[in-house]
Amino acid sequence: MNEDLKSCRYEPIALSNESTVVAEFLPEFLGVREAAYQSEAELEKAFIKQLQVQAYEYLPITSEAELIANLRHQLEKLNKLQFSDAEWDRFFSTCIAGTNDGIIEKTARIQEDHIQVLKRDDGSIKNIYLIDKQYIHNNYLQVINQYEVEGARSNRYDVTVLVNGLPMVHVELKRRGVDIREAFNQINRYQRDSFWAGCGLFEYVQLFVISNGTLTKYYSNTVRDGHLAEQRSKRSKSKTSNSFSFTSWWADAKNQPITELAGFTKTFFAKHSLLNVLTRYCVFDVDRKLLVMRPYQIVAAERILQRIGTATNHKQLGTVAAGGYIWHTTGSGKTLTSFKAAQLARGLAEIDKVLFVVDRKDLDYQTMREYERFEKGAANSNTSTAVLQRQLEDPNSRIIITTIQKLSRFVTKNKKHPVYDQHVVVIFDECHRSQFGDMHAEITRVFKRYHLFGFTGTPIFADNAGTSGNPLRRTTEQAFGDKLHTYTIVDAINDKNVLPFRIDYINTIKASPRIKDK
Repeated sequence: MNEDLKSCRYEPIALSNESTVVAEFLPEFLGVREAAYQSEAELEKAFIKQLQVQAYEYLPITSEAELIANLRHQLEKLNKLQFSDAEWDRFFSTCIAGTNDGIIEKTARIQEDHIQVLKRDDGSIKNIYLIDKQYIHNNYLQVINQYEVEGARSNRYDVTVLVNGLPMVHVELKRRGVDIREAFNQINRYQRDSFWAGCGLFEYVQLFVISNGTLTKYYSNTVRDGHLAEQRSKRSKSKTSNSFSFTSWWADAKNQPITELAGFTKTFFAKHSLLNVLTRYCVFDVDRKLLVMRPYQIVAAERILQRIGTATNHKQLGTVAAGGYIWHTTGSGKTLTSFKAAQLARGLAEIDKVLFVVDRKDLDYQTMREYERFEKGAANSNTSTAVLQRQLEDPNSRIIITTIQKLSRFVTKNKKHPVYDQHVVVIFDECHRSQFGDMHAEITRVFKRYHLFGFTGTPIFADNAGTSGNPLRRTTEQAFGDKLHTYTIVDAINDKNVLPFRIDYINTIKASPRIKDK
């Protein structure tokens, strides 16, 4: 081998294990949109055909008996076992379709308790996965259409994606030219009239997709109007209500919306993308509402994980190259994004601690409740630093939410501490605030093996780095590293995620009545 080649060092430009959001979406025929008339049946046929190309199995079933039989087969395949008839009856009636289970219980089962316990005929115990969240490609995807159900009234659903036999994504289609709100309203009718019917398996649906071929959006299956009590009552009287304002566009990493159904199918319904959204980027919050993250939030979280991986591999810990910042506009859900990034970083084997640092005035009661959803006891609400110190010294406490003020007091009182030598990720929420200046300097002085990430809606650039609100007189990039992702106010207005600015001109100069317009 050539000696020059042997001495070369090859470094990857980027590391990724199948990014959920495509980096850039370029339609095959750039600038050409599908404009020909398509009936709903034609649109449905083309959609299913594309899913089959993407390795979904088409399943021609239309009854609940067939759906349950397929579910049994898929769970047996996923868990590498065979249910006896008695075992399946027990498992199905207690762990899948309990008499008193509604949408909340079933959503909790997928999001929080996806490993159920089977008591076998011989008395032994076996863990049964409803969905494999660690190795997502172990899950099996199927598609059914025109499924018939008899509830308060007879309904026939357009297209449903099954994950290991459970309905988890429902797609409602309308012909081109029809407002997609009609598809949205039809799903709401299904929720009232029939999703609960029979064994209620359609209450396992986590995501909805609505499309007229030209415009396509997605949203989570949740209870928006707070009818939680009704959900626990008789299912035929349950009230579920989604708001159209919570529907989202899918997009690429450059925030360009992918609205055509064909492009949406190739990207959102790519197997790794859909399974990542279902297993990693849905959040079942403290109020028992299911949230699904928007594409820019997913990109930001994954860019942080990628930076942790590359910086660790290249031995850049403790330098500005090990971190970065996320510029997401105010009102775009930065807190949810940073929560999820912290949670995913906590799951990395090489990370000892994740510190999520906020300003004291942001740590209100509601925020504390949300933090507790990530890890019980993670949020340090104690006014002293004693609780924080115990958490930092507890190897089982891997994610810690604290305030700048408490962390600053801890560092001041502990000039030396073992945590300073651990592999830590520090995430600053609203990192543009001046209060973070001194704390930033303290962390970079005492910690040795850290990644530093900041979230901001108002980054500091060179032209405003010398203002009084920035005592360090440094830009956000100088303090935190590379800009990892951007979602500006322009993107948010285009997506209708925030209200556009309105400027009214008011004339405050009183003109003399003798002055007339020419």
